Order: sequence, then structure tokens, then C-alpha cells
Amino acid sequence: MGAPTRDELMALARRADQTVSVALAGVLCSRWQKHGLECLPLYGLDTGATRQLIASHFPGFVTLLPAGALRVPHDFGEALELEDLLYLLLSHRSHADHDNDWLAHAITTACVGADHLWQDMNLPSRAVLSQLLHGFFTVLAERNRKDMKWKKFFYLCLCESAEIRVCKAPSCGACDDYLHCFGPEV
Repeated sequence: MGAPTRDELMALARRADQTVSVALAGVLCSRWQKHGLECLPLYGLDTGATRQLIASHFPGFVTLLPAGALRVPHDFGEALELEDLLYLLLSHRSHADHDNDWLAHAITTACVGADHLWQDMNLPSRAVLSQLLHGFFTVLAERNRKDMKWKKFFYLCLCESAEIRVCKAPSCGACDDYLHCFGPEV
């Protein structure tokens, strides 16, 4: 079996009406389509935690995953800031529950993508991502007072905590929206 699309995975969702399920499905499917079902889809989650997430949100799909341990994809090792980004999100979660934790891992994973964060999460719009962040990472999201693009904002937070003065989000220089993103909020 090949990697599912987000719509195929959402057809198996326990809570298809919840945005967190849509976000998780978007990142999981994007990663599986890129690396295959035999790879771990979310940064920082091992095989057991991945199977628990799938069983909780997409119970009809858990039996379709390959048996045994899943491999770590190469791009997790290439992005050195992922551990810091995951820590930033986990330390600002609004709820101490699995959904909030899994969403932190999904957002961290999507940050290695080359597009806007909402696109890398396969969400319908930036507004949906903003709503999700305000619900699951309220204090952190409220710090984005100038409506900065989310990846740029997260990386700015990391740079500020490391006291680095010049900072940009990954892959921004190659993006067609560079001038739009690095506009008035600077």
C-alpha cells in the first residue's frame, strides 16, 4: 500500500471535525508521501508513540503501518534546530495532553518544509493554522502581535532565546513570497 492522502486518512479519523486531526493528517501524509510508510513521520516521536497517535486519531489506519520499528528520515538529522523548536512549542503548550504534544511534534516537523507553515501542514489556510496555534499554544501565539509569518516567528523566538541578533527562518531566501513575508512586521 502506498502513502495515503490527507483526505484518505481523514476518512478514517475518529474526530474528523477537529482541526487537530486535520493538521496531524496533513503532516503525516505529507511526510509519508515524501519518505514512505516505513519512516517515522514526526520528529521526536518513536515507533510506539507514532502508533499511539495513529490509533487515537486514525484507528482504521494503524494496522496498515509496516510491522516493526520505523526508520528515522534523513532530513531530521539535517535540521539542527528541531530539538530547540520542539522544546519551544512543548514549553508553551496550553494543555498537557497527547493532542497538544503530538501537534507540537507535527508543527516542528512541518518547519523543515520549503513552503509556508500552513502549506507544509497541508492546512486550508494560514487562518486555520493561526486558530490552531491560538488554541494549543496560546501564550506563544499571543506573542506574535505583528502577525509575522509563523515559521519566521518561531525562528525569531529561537534566535531571541539564544541572543542572536540576525535571524531568518529556514528556506526563506528561496521562497517566492520573500518580500511579502519580510515586510511590515520587521
